Formats: sequence, structure tokens, C-alpha cells
Amino acid sequence: MATRRSLRLSTRVTLSFGIVALLAGVSLTVLTYLIARNSLIEQRSTAAQFQSFTNARDIQLAYPDATELSDVMRRLPVEADGFAALTEPRLQTRLGFGLEQFPVQLRTAVTDGRSAQQRFDLAGDPYLGVGVHIAAFDTAYFEAFPLSDTESTLRLVLTALLVGAGVTTLFATFYGWSSSRRLLRPLSRVADAAGDIASGALGARLEPAQDPDLDRLAGSFNEMADAVQTRIEREARFASDVSHELRSPITALTAAVEVLDARRDDLPERTQQALDVVVSQVRRFDDMVIDLLELARIDAGATEVHGEIVDLPDLCERVAHAFGARELPVEIHHRASRDAWLDKLRFERILGNLLENAENHGGGAIRIALEPGSRGTVLMVVEDGGPGVAASERQRIFERFARGSAARHRIGTGLGLALVAEHAHAVGGDAWVEDRPGGGARFVVQFPVEAPR
Repeated sequence: MATRRSLRLSTRVTLSFGIVALLAGVSLTVLTYLIARNSLIEQRSTAAQFQSFTNARDIQLAYPDATELSDVMRRLPVEADGFAALTEPRLQTRLGFGLEQFPVQLRTAVTDGRSAQQRFDLAGDPYLGVGVHIAAFDTAYFEAFPLSDTESTLRLVLTALLVGAGVTTLFATFYGWSSSRRLLRPLSRVADAAGDIASGALGARLEPAQDPDLDRLAGSFNEMADAVQTRIEREARFASDVSHELRSPITALTAAVEVLDARRDDLPERTQQALDVVVSQVRRFDDMVIDLLELARIDAGATEVHGEIVDLPDLCERVAHAFGARELPVEIHHRASRDAWLDKLRFERILGNLLENAENHGGGAIRIALEPGSRGTVLMVVEDGGPGVAASERQRIFERFARGSAARHRIGTGLGLALVAEHAHAVGGDAWVEDRPGGGARFVVQFPVEAPR
């Protein structure tokens, strides 16, 4: 089952700020809108009730005189889009807008002797209806107040609140993004320094920080890096010292064994067989010491890159001849560069080790090829027809003393491919292995065509 990838920490922090701001903004918007709505409607209701009772008092004063009552009804200060009506006598301030336009519940309540108010819609417009019972003359006064302006005001308030919540959310999200970047910057510095150390820059360290917590992190990391560097350097010195100390006795032992081998005809057959084992192991031991000394010089930075533009096909042929592969074809792709900037000695060491590796573990090399690489590089390829390299071992075999499954019981020092990788990296290239079409291994080394700037 595939593992679900989680969001980056900076993304989670930014989203948290944005979500919290959005929830807070929406909550405040709803709360503010409800408070503003209740306040505006209450103010509107209070004003409408006051005006209705004032108008009802004027009607009560003019009620005994029908003519004056009609004049008072016409002169009532009713709002432009509002209207009013009287039950007895049946009078109204606006033609076509009488008692029938008021809700039945409101009319029933006022007729029963109570004053009341109720919201209702008329022709799609909102109104507030107020009814006042005039007990002295057993009549009722009704007045309708338009709420369109109040609704428009509430819509403007809601729009402003929503825009404010959106802007606040955007600002909070931006603040969360900038804060996460600022807070995670020390972790990025730690990751960069760790990456430098992993790539070989053992002297990479973190600068002290002004913040006490970050300064503690930088100090702990630097102490760890110092310990790692000390241990690696100590192990490198140990390998170098051991290799140097073994060089003299191995040289003497090799000379002695060569003398015995030169007189092998004077020895019994069983002794000759034992001598063959000793000779092969001493030579293997001598090769291992030489390889260890070379790796020790590379680790100590004691080797320099003497780069120059060389003719690759010619150099490949000369190295192949030197390693006894005179019949090995060197194929050149039509798009591959024939010239490249590299160190001749390192190139000879790389190709020689690959040819020896193919001979020892792949049944011998069957092809050398020069192919175009990416971004101004050229690829040197050595193919064999052996069992190939398992996908799980393709990186590990370039480590020191690492062996693939096909080489565990065969000859070799276990350092040849490690030297190939080290020399390739020294000239700005890389080395890897892949499957060969048709079976076998395909070792590829990438070189820059031009000198690094």
C-alpha cells in the first residue's frame, strides 16, 4: 500500500494561520451582522411605533369631525413608500393600499383591542406594519413602514464584513507563510550544512545565531559535525598509516615470492600448487595496498587534477591495448564529442579498472563506446556479457570493499569501482551501472567536455 505523502511543515503552518483567520473572520462577521441587524431593526421598530402612536393621537383628536378627520388623514406624515388606513370610518392615505394589505394576524390583534406590529412582504418589498387601537372610538389605525432602506443597509454591512474577513484571511495567510519561512530558515541552514557534510565538505559549520534557542541548535550541530569530522579523519589516517606500514613488508614478501616462483620447477607438485595460491594472494594483497594508498591520497586531498583536452577514441584504444584488449571495439556515436577535458592518468585508471572488473566478474568487456551526455558532457561506456548487476546493488558496488553477488567468490580487491567513482567525481563527472540490452552490465562514466569555470 502506497504511503500517503504529508504536506510540508511550512504549508501546514500557512494553512493553519489561514484556516484560523477564516474561522475567526466568519464568526466575527456572523456575530457583527446579527448585532447590527437586531440594532437596526429595533431602531426602525421603535421609530415606527413612535410615529404610529403620534399619528393615532392626531386622529383621535380630530375624530368627532368627519371633515377634519379626512383632512388629518391626508396630512399625516406617512413615509413616501408607506401607507396608512383607518377601520372606522374606512379611510386610507394611498389609493389601492388599504386595510386588505395588512396581515390578517395584525388586524385581528388590533381589532381585539391591542396595539401590535408585524413584518410582512407586499409585492416583493418588505414592510413593518404597526396597528394602534383607539379605544375611545372603538376604531384602529394601521400604518406600513417600508424596510427596503434597512435591508439595503444590512446588505452593505454584510458585504463589508465579508470583504473584511476575506482580506483578513489573506493577510493572516501571508503572515503565516512569512512566519513559517522565517522560523524554518534555521532548519534549512541545518539541512544545507548536513548536505554539504554528506557530499564531502567536512568543514561545513553553522554560524552562531542571536536567538538563544537557535544558538543552542547551531552549537549542538557544530559539535556533532566536529565529532564526525574527527572520527572520519582518524579512520582515514589509520587506513593511510596501515597502508604505508604494510607497503614495505608487502614489497619484501612480493620479491621473495617472485624468487620462489622463478624456481618453481625445482619444487614438488604439491608445493607448486601451494606456491600458486601464495603468489596470487600476495599479488592481490599488494594491489589492495596500492589501492588503499591511492584512496588515502584522494581523501587527504593530496591529489591534483591535471586537466587537458584529449582525444577520447585514441586514449580509449591505447588503454585497451595496455590491458590486453587489442580486439575490443571502440564505437563512437555521431553526436558524441571526440574531445573532452579530463586528467589522462585518472581516465586511464578509470577505464583500466572497468576493463579489469569486466574481465574478473563479467566474462570480459565486449564493447567500449563514446556517447553524447546531457549538459555538455560525454559518456564513456564499458559493456560486458556477464550476469549483470542487481538493481539493489548498483549504488553499493561503488562503495569501498563492496562486492556484488556475482563477485563474492572471485578475485579482486573490492576497491576498483570505488576508485572509478572517486576519480570521476574529481574531474566533475559521475559513474553508475545499468542493464545492457541483451544481458550483462553497462558501466557508464560521465565526463565534462569543457573545463569547469
